[in-house]
Amino acid sequence: MLSRSFDQRDVSPSEEYLDLSWEMFGELCRALALKVARTYDPDIVIGVARAGVIPGAVIASIMRCDFFSLKITRREGGRVVRQRPSILSAAPRQARDRRVLIVDEITTSGETLRLALAAVRDVGPAEVRTATSFARTKGYKPDYHALATDATLIYPWDRKIFQEGGLVVNPRYRDADA
Repeated sequence: MLSRSFDQRDVSPSEEYLDLSWEMFGELCRALALKVARTYDPDIVIGVARAGVIPGAVIASIMRCDFFSLKITRREGGRVVRQRPSILSAAPRQARDRRVLIVDEITTSGETLRLALAAVRDVGPAEVRTATSFARTKGYKPDYHALATDATLIYPWDRKIFQEGGLVVNPRYRDADA
């Protein structure tokens, strides 16, 4: 959980880059599923849309759980339009009286996971826990994570984007090639 002296600057990504391949991301999802399975047996997995649905669906498949999504974002149309994340879809009713695992790709400040937890708790689950592929070394800590890092992460689905009729390197990562 966050300490009282939390400051967003304490968890800002570093100038280091971690360029993830699909294979590496898949291995991290498998490792995360194994960590969860050691101490928790969820009935359903809820992936936080957009990017949390990717590890969420993989983990649900590995653990043989039903999968649902919950859209929480600062973005619309690929652009940041809100200072804080907002819930844009309801938590699945199927979470009622069930053991739930909420999955996101990363946690930094914990704002998104806190919103997801609140939304899911409103449905009345038997138990709810959180898991992320990545966690920053400072800041909010989910119940489970695959890797702690402060590097700027380049996800395989985000490395190249569609622009002007073709795939181009995402402008956010041009410095990673330098």
